Amino acid sequence: MPVRVVADISPNTTGLPGISALQNIVGALLTVGLIACLGGLVLAAIMWAVGHHSANPSIAGRGKAGVLVAVVASILVGGANVLVDFFVHAGSQL
Repeated sequence: MPVRVVADISPNTTGLPGISALQNIVGALLTVGLIACLGGLVLAAIMWAVGHHSANPSIAGRGKAGVLVAVVASILVGGANVLVDFFVHAGSQL
């Protein structure tokens, strides 16, 4: 009967030099992403309002879509840590 070998390897923060710098870079990217989502939300809301008040349904519709995209993007960027942790935990159960 063959022997089954199980690799017991888990992520660590000491394996490579520069991991802390990489964590700082990713944190900064999360901050930039959230700022971009906020800017997109403000611009899309302005488009929505201008389109509505000028009786231009095309611009109003694009503004609504932009608001939705900005909100979903901010949920994904803001919840990235939770999403990654969930899938890491789910993958470790396989």
